[in-house]
Amino acid sequence: MIHAVIMAGGIGSRFWPMSRRENPKQFLAVTGADTLIQNTLSRLSGIVPHENCYVVTNERYVKQTQDQLPSIPMENILAEPIARNTAPCIAYAAFKIHQKDPDAIIVVLPADHVIGNVRKFHEALKVSIEAAKEERALVTIGIEPDHPATGYGYIQFDPEDSSKEDGLKALFVKTFAEKPNIQTAERFLDSGDFLWNSGMFIWRSDSILEALETHLPDVHSAFLPLENVEPSADDTALVTAAYKACPSISIDYGVMEQAAKVYVVPGSFDWNDVGDWKAVYDLADKGKAGNAIEGNAIVHDASRCLIQAGDKLVAVVGVNDLIVVNTDDALLVCHRDSSQRVKNVVDYLYANQLDQYV
Repeated sequence: MIHAVIMAGGIGSRFWPMSRRENPKQFLAVTGADTLIQNTLSRLSGIVPHENCYVVTNERYVKQTQDQLPSIPMENILAEPIARNTAPCIAYAAFKIHQKDPDAIIVVLPADHVIGNVRKFHEALKVSIEAAKEERALVTIGIEPDHPATGYGYIQFDPEDSSKEDGLKALFVKTFAEKPNIQTAERFLDSGDFLWNSGMFIWRSDSILEALETHLPDVHSAFLPLENVEPSADDTALVTAAYKACPSISIDYGVMEQAAKVYVVPGSFDWNDVGDWKAVYDLADKGKAGNAIEGNAIVHDASRCLIQAGDKLVAVVGVNDLIVVNTDDALLVCHRDSSQRVKNVVDYLYANQLDQYV
């Protein structure tokens, strides 16, 4: 059967001050009425039944996850005691699912992406699922780039695998590339054989467990005791011990970049990882002079600004290309092109023990 794992453990520090430790980005309605995690689950309808969907999240977010996703069984909400990046998260879920269904196909999705064309997304998922099942490969979905982005990693595929006559298909991955500078990104775009790394994965449960055992044996051995635990039993102590024993490492670096049989399926759907406030501006409806405004704001002689005023009156005069986000206890003002650096503010707050603002 097909199962899905939604990774929802992050705190979205680049979304400060709206995203906080107690109410992070994935639980916010960034675009439209529903939250990002609700939209992620909704997009799986028709592919994965909700009873086969799992959420891996920090233990402090279990109640929020239950409240926002009531159709997911309580036992499918997997609580992480500490953050250890994506490889331990995926290992935890893979062991739990494999115990229930040794023939499982697992779709792994971040909780906080925005996807525009669900039909095309489903097409890419179906091709990925077939490749994972028939080829026993590790499969990822790559996004066809439309500009030389420097905020994403890239995946290079074998161009000999690619033929428009064959339609949508899984392509052999030649290499993964870290986030490039602008010159390198332009070269990637011009070459025609690079895709953006979306962080979405599809594989058989036995395939990913074998890959973890080969490439991240410490992570695999940490979660191995879960094999002998009855599904209804309390495994909290074992999970806590496993996370404490694991290094903090991503599945990309720890497995995908090392494995021999990795495929990518090109995704031609609208996609945004909503990584910062600039991404929110790009997605937002804009009015006069290119401003995207929510809340009680007065704008005079200003253009291309994102303004989230909340209940407080916010006046913006004679400026361009700003992000202005107001909350009850904090105000962010930054240039749109500096929105990735909002994380530095959060780092400062932690370093100076200003935890009430985090």
